[in-house]
This record gives sequence, structure tokens and C-alpha cells, in this order.
Amino acid sequence: MDTDEQRFLTIQDSLREKICLEDSFVLEDIKTVAGVDLAYWKDGGTERAVCCIVVIDMQSRQVIEKQRYDGVIDVPYIPGFLDFRELPLILEAVKKLEHEPDIYVFDGNGYLHPRHMGIATHAALVLDKPAIGIAKTYFRVDKKTDYTEPAPEAGSFTDIVIGGEVYGRALRTHKGVRPVFVSAGNKVCLDTACRIAIMLTDKESHIPIPTRLADLETHAARHELTE
Repeated sequence: MDTDEQRFLTIQDSLREKICLEDSFVLEDIKTVAGVDLAYWKDGGTERAVCCIVVIDMQSRQVIEKQRYDGVIDVPYIPGFLDFRELPLILEAVKKLEHEPDIYVFDGNGYLHPRHMGIATHAALVLDKPAIGIAKTYFRVDKKTDYTEPAPEAGSFTDIVIGGEVYGRALRTHKGVRPVFVSAGNKVCLDTACRIAIMLTDKESHIPIPTRLADLETHAARHELTE
């Protein structure tokens, strides 16, 4: 294990003790939700990325604010430690927000991680805000564990259980479409995380609105920044 990996492991292990898998809020009191996503590209021999945050009104689903921050990625890719590559850009983008979100939704994982420290959890702990991870693709925490397809009806789900512990859920947000993968970040329980995912999914896509809009923003920003 190299020095970076050992240091990252120590940080993740220390943060893991602070994870809270209970709601720190009343769902009906949530007014604003921020979707967060990143996109990467190569600039010569340098790796760069942009983080985009889209804040929406929970009730109207209207966009309140968009912010982005781009920069150099100088942390090498190490499986299980993606959070250390993305967090610096996320924190800089958050600093630019004029509206403080009540909850963050990340295009990625939270508790669904070998040490329960996906980007949604790590960022939530640093920001001291509730957060949810909603990933488009399944992150296999160990090579033995896959997920079971939920029933085809909207709202159906199957728990992702590893070593007797529930790490997350495969959730069907629309009838017959592929599931998304929901996990708690921090200060929220898995049941509420899935309720929010369903509440924030419209007819346009099976991906919840905040992260879908953030994903679209990252593609547009990457195109602009690489022209």
C-alpha cells in the first residue's frame, strides 16, 4: 500500500465513525435540493474536471441556481478513494452557492462503498449537511455480491446486502426501466433517501431531476472548457 492510499484509508476510517443513518430533518421541511456531478477530460498530459451544482426548489422543481468550478485533478485514481479526487472541486463549487441547499444529491454512492465512504458520505460529513448518493451504474463493493433486479413496477426495490448489512438499494423509478442505485450519504436513512429519489423523478428520465440536470451541466461545461 503506497503512502497516498494509506493516508486516504486512515481518513476514511476516522470519518466512518461519524456517519449517521437517521434523518436529521423533517421531509416536509425540505425546500431546496442540490444535485452534484463531475465530468473529466485530459488537457495534454494533465487531467482536469468540472463540478456542476444545480439547486432546485423541492416543490416546484424549478432551478434556483447553477454553479460550477473546474480545475486540475492531481490525486491519482485509486479504487475506493475516488472521493479524494472529487471533493476539492465540490467544496469550491459549494463556496460559490448563493442559496444553501437543505440536502445534497450526488451522482455517485454514499454508504454503498467498501468503507461506507463514497463521495456522498465524505462530502456530507465535510459539509455537515444531509446527502444522498444516487448512482446510474452499480458499484460492486466486493466481487461476490451483485444486486437482484427489482420488480418492473415503479417504486420497486431490492436491498443490496453485503455481509448481512444493507449497503444500499436498487430502485426502479419508472416502470420497466433500469434501476438507479440509492445509498444514504449522511444524516438520512435509506427509506427517506429512496422516497426523495422517487419524489424528484419526473417523466423526462428515470434519473432524479437534480443529478440529471447536474449531469447535463457537466457535459455542457466540459464542451465549453475544451473548445
